[in-house]
Amino acid sequence: MTETQPRNGHDEPHDGALGTRLNWLRAAVLGANDGVVSTAGLVVGVAGATGDRSALLTAGLAGLLAGSMSMAAGEYVSVSTQRDSEKAALATERRELRDEPEAELVELTDLLEGKGLSREVAREAALQLTERDALRAHAEVELGIDPDELTNPWHAAGASFLAFTAGALLPLLAIVLPPPSYRLLVTVVSVLVALTATGWWSARLGDAPVGPAVLRNAGGGAVAMGVTYAAGTLLGMAGA
Repeated sequence: MTETQPRNGHDEPHDGALGTRLNWLRAAVLGANDGVVSTAGLVVGVAGATGDRSALLTAGLAGLLAGSMSMAAGEYVSVSTQRDSEKAALATERRELRDEPEAELVELTDLLEGKGLSREVAREAALQLTERDALRAHAEVELGIDPDELTNPWHAAGASFLAFTAGALLPLLAIVLPPPSYRLLVTVVSVLVALTATGWWSARLGDAPVGPAVLRNAGGGAVAMGVTYAAGTLLGMAGA
């Protein structure tokens, strides 16, 4: 057995990479779901008022661009705030390590002891971690932050933009490509299938029951399309 091979065939990751990937995947699924629901509600509502293809295309594209930009901007602001908080916390740790190294060593020992180590082992581990990289030790154990992997607002914004756009394209294409007599049916069926899939994925990622998640997701989308279609139909009948 070489050192590069996992012992006993056990290759399960034990760092934060798996959790980070799951969070990004969950955000992508939810972003796509938002794109499907919001754009479907918009184009189905317009379809209730008019069958004009150009009007449907214009409304769908406007909804796609507005929604994707809004999602990206919101995610950028949110993650930027998180990144600023992480930087501030790291700056505080640097100052405390410089001004009160002994107190910080005791704090790290206490934290490690709280994880189940004996006092003696916790003290020795704290000493070794501090000698190796004191800031990293406190950042990871005390703050749950990897100093080299701070959240990136641009990555978050780009991922949200792409996820929403991918979800929004489905109802947009479904409403403008089929013949007029099949547009609504194709759109509703396509959207419900997509929402069933995203509901299933979100449940699987969160280890939650699949059935309720799928029903909530597909049911919510169906209600959204029904309400907007009814509103569009009433506005169309009123000549608005």
